[in-house]
Parts: sequence; structure tokens; C-alpha cells
Amino acid sequence: MVRSQAGVRPAAAAQVVARRRKRLDDRRILSGIVWKFRTGTAWRDVPERCGPWATLHTGFRRWAADGTFDRMLRSAQAKADAAGDVEWLVSVHSTVARAHPHATGAVRSRSS
Repeated sequence: MVRSQAGVRPAAAAQVVARRRKRLDDRRILSGIVWKFRTGTAWRDVPERCGPWATLHTGFRRWAADGTFDRMLRSAQAKADAAGDVEWLVSVHSTVARAHPHATGAVRSRSS
């Protein structure tokens, strides 16, 4: 390396680091993701205390794509199950409500 460049690289790296936003803690991101799914709200409605919604969404998509989120979920479920905190009974309710065709905006057929 040329002697004049020796001091330039660390200074340039320090400038880049100084301009970057501080990275959020993974626990804070996970907390925001869990809050979003527990409440069923949209990503944009996640409270600001959890971090920017776009950061949470990007973190979830990355973790879901590489399998990290599945591993974290399985680990949390295994720990809760071992402690007896999980009840695996699930009740699913499926009701079908059919509307009259006129209520859906269907065109009436006219008899001649």
C-alpha cells in the first residue's frame, strides 16, 4: 500500500460509519414482529417504540427467507411447551354467510 493511502482508508471508513444509522437490536425487531402478528395490524401500524415499520418488515422477510424466523419460533415453542405454558388445543370456527345475488350487485335477468 502506498504510504499516502494508509491514513485515507481508515478516515474514509470512519466517515461512512458516521453517516449510517445505528442498527436496531434483533430483540427489538423480533418484539415488533411478534406485536404485529399478535395484534393482526398492518406493518405501518406497528408502534414507533418497536422501530421503523419498514425495518421490521425487511427483517421479517429476510428471516423468513433464510429460515431464521422458523428456527426462532420452534425454539420458543419448545421452551414454552417444556415449561407447560402451551396448550396445543386449537378450535377453528368456519361459518359461511351467503348473500342473495341481488346483494352482490348481480345483474337481474329479465323475463320476456
